[in-house]
Amino acid sequence: METIKVYGTLSCPDTAEAIEELERAWQPYELIDILASLKNLKAFLNIRDQNPGVFAGAVASGGIGIPAFYTEESGCTLELSALRLKGEE
Repeated sequence: METIKVYGTLSCPDTAEAIEELERAWQPYELIDILASLKNLKAFLNIRDQNPGVFAGAVASGGIGIPAFYTEESGCTLELSALRLKGEE
């Protein structure tokens, strides 16, 4: 299973919960902490700009759109359940 890129920050309860779920599933992931550096924030904004349909609901409700999940195979989603985790193969 490919590594899931998680765009978010551990100060966000939804991101922390998603990380816990990934760890319980022994799913490889890479956390891109959007508050850790401008480079990470720019990477997230690029993903968000490239996928306006994915983020439309979050933006319309005043949200940021994190956590966001990205894989080469599946693209970008805000729903972890939309991705196949390691144990589901």
